[in-house]
Amino acid sequence: QVQLVESGGGLVQAGGSLRLSCAASGRSFSTYAKGWFCQAPGKEREFVAAISYSTGRTNYADSLKGRFTISRDNAKDTWYLQMNSLKPEDTAVYYCAAATTMATMFNLGGLGMDYWGKGTLVTVSS
Repeated sequence: QVQLVESGGGLVQAGGSLRLSCAASGRSFSTYAKGWFCQAPGKEREFVAAISYSTGRTNYADSLKGRFTISRDNAKDTWYLQMNSLKPEDTAVYYCAAATTMATMFNLGGLGMDYWGKGTLVTVSS
């Protein structure tokens, strides 16, 4: 059974940091693009960051550049989202996802992803 399991969410004060992890199992994800999405209360799910399986090229939502960093550990089939300088508006459920192509990561709302995690809640207090 293929699973993506997020961890690392929680409550943090504004200006703080969190590191999310996504542990994949059930198959090899070495040839999958990997990413993170978020969904704030009352809003649509949005793209956060992605990393390609081949070159490790990264992409970020424009509003998050410089604060968030995506990385991966191919040997562990795990990827991460380091979130720094957190703001109350970053409060959301964060989902990890995997897709066979990097281009899929940029579909609106993550449409077409091959696999999703169940999400981890990040709450940033002011």
